Amino acid sequence: MRRLSILTALAVAATLYLIVLERDALLQFAGRNAAPGAATSAEGTPGGAAPAAQDTASSTSADASVEAVRVLALRSEARELDRAVMLRGETEPRRVVEIMAETSGRVIGTPLRKGAMIEEGDVLCRLDPGAREAALDEARARLAEAEARVPESAARVTEARARLEAADLNATAAARLSESGFAAETRVAATRAEARAAEAGLEAAIGQLESVRAGIEAARAGVQSAETEIGRLTIAAPFAGLLDSDTAELGSLMQPGKLCARVLQLDPIRLVGFVPEMSVDRVEPGAPARARFVSGREVEGRVAFVSRSADPETRTFRVEVDLPNPDLSVRAGQTVEIVIAADGEPAHLLPQSALTLDDDGRLGVRVVDADNRARFAPVTLLRDTVDGVWIAGLPDTAAVIVRGQEYVTDGVRVRPEYREAEATQ
Repeated sequence: MRRLSILTALAVAATLYLIVLERDALLQFAGRNAAPGAATSAEGTPGGAAPAAQDTASSTSADASVEAVRVLALRSEARELDRAVMLRGETEPRRVVEIMAETSGRVIGTPLRKGAMIEEGDVLCRLDPGAREAALDEARARLAEAEARVPESAARVTEARARLEAADLNATAAARLSESGFAAETRVAATRAEARAAEAGLEAAIGQLESVRAGIEAARAGVQSAETEIGRLTIAAPFAGLLDSDTAELGSLMQPGKLCARVLQLDPIRLVGFVPEMSVDRVEPGAPARARFVSGREVEGRVAFVSRSADPETRTFRVEVDLPNPDLSVRAGQTVEIVIAADGEPAHLLPQSALTLDDDGRLGVRVVDADNRARFAPVTLLRDTVDGVWIAGLPDTAAVIVRGQEYVTDGVRVRPEYREAEATQ
């Protein structure tokens, strides 16, 4: 019994193969077998020529009806498809800073609690100044003392220059008198010695003045250093944002590098995702983007950054989208689905069942040409949706076979029935 079922299935499969794929050869074979019988009937019947002609006409009509395969087709018009780039990512703060202490001291300010909103310049941690104010006063006093020595040093320089001028005059007069025989050589030598001594005194006075000026610069540097050290006692917020941690507790000892507070900037917030290499050319800075959270909420922003270097492990490119967040309702670390708008292209929306493969394994559809014959058209799959698949590669208007395409090959005559006609009726 089982053997009989297998033989029956094989016979049915062979019959279907001959009817569908070898239809032309089967019809030619049937025509050759029917020809002798038709001739015998025509000879044995009076007036047999008329029945033979009638049989030929009916045979031609039957062949035509057999060759035209009934299919269901869809007249499709190309539409502009927004080829948006879709990626998954997460939200990140626009800025995140861990504010550290730059000097040592004990906290004397009242701490702020995490979650508090702060503005730029708000005091986060205040440290005990200790002896730093006294050091600043000392540095200022040294500066005042150094500045007070400038007039004295300048006066000494002026005095030394006057002495040098007088010594030069005496030396010149003695030399002239010596040439006339009215002065001894010893006097000339003495005046020259006085001139050199005056010149040395001038250089010493100028050196002392420069030393005083250097002392002033050193005193100013000391004052600036003391003021900077006192400025480090007050740790302020670098920008407006949200405290992500408590500030340092009252009475705790701060050391350089110890955390005072962690501040986040969440307005605007940043959406971060990674786009594959095949789609990165369609993403441009400034392009509008739409984001959908797990909760179903949708927001809109714009692309702020597209990386020029790929991740070495995933071969994807980082994309950042800035999103306004004035009420801080979007939190950092949320999972989000990002859709970035890109230039569209003409495409057809067809049922997924309309897709087929040719003998070479290419993806495509069967279309009805102007002669009502089936023809394979390769296509490119753009997007898969619940309403069907978007494909490219067809002309603006195409009659696509959506049912029966598996039973026809290129060149087979078809008798299409169109969905639009049925819907209109």
